[in-house]
Amino acid sequence: MHVSRALRDALRRASERLAGAGVPDPQVDAELLLAHLRDQGRGEVQAGVVRGDELTAEEALAYEDLVARRAAREPLQHITGIAYFRHLELAVGPGVFVPRPETESVAQFAIDALRAAPVPEPVGVDLGTGSGAIALAMATEVPHARVHAAENSPYAFVWTKENVRRIGASNLRLVFADLAVAFPELDGTVDVVVSNPPYVPDDAIPRDPEVRLHDPRAALYGGPDGLDVVRELSRVGTRLLRPGGLLVIEHGELQGRAIRDLLAADGWRAAATHPDLTLRDRTTTAIRP
Repeated sequence: MHVSRALRDALRRASERLAGAGVPDPQVDAELLLAHLRDQGRGEVQAGVVRGDELTAEEALAYEDLVARRAAREPLQHITGIAYFRHLELAVGPGVFVPRPETESVAQFAIDALRAAPVPEPVGVDLGTGSGAIALAMATEVPHARVHAAENSPYAFVWTKENVRRIGASNLRLVFADLAVAFPELDGTVDVVVSNPPYVPDDAIPRDPEVRLHDPRAALYGGPDGLDVVRELSRVGTRLLRPGGLLVIEHGELQGRAIRDLLAADGWRAAATHPDLTLRDRTTTAIRP
């Protein structure tokens, strides 16, 4: 005989356990884990609470296992295998950096610049594309653009290829290459270069266990001051962009001034730092002279 369990109670216990483990949004994660288990949307789980639905004994045990993994601070996206970015549903897992909501505003700068480019087929480049989030956002939201993306981690590249295959953007070209030498055939022709590089200083310890324990080190750490890859992006951007082209870089909220100074010293024009939706400075742009 199967023993059922009230969905409402299961969610409450899960939320309490996740809250005790320090998970930032325990109620949301509890609902998303149950939605994943039952192959439902989060709204359907919430509707099930209202209806008084119950879990089977098998579902209850499986749910407890998922909650235990999340309470151990395994990223939610690794458990479900999905990260949401703008309108995209991306496959993610161990070996690839999980895209964050704040990067959506970084992508917006690149998308706006592509849309504003006074050419029939603007060209965008995403360097260190990881899961492909920014590149796929550009390619799908600006379908008349030609987008090129480079990634040099063999572990991340597996996920990137899968996302490109699943989403099927025919205007996106993906290559396995180091960003320092990527796309020499595009030199001087690109309208937008965008990157979310590793920018954590080598001796800094990320606060969140999900980041510290699960994100790839190569996607996090950027040298003694965190800006080694940003310096490379300045050089590569100068090579790739046409005069008037836009460089877009994501960074830590306290790095804006240092990056503006770095870009100005390299001859970039109009370097500016912009806040994300939480009013933290997370994006710096500059124009190729």
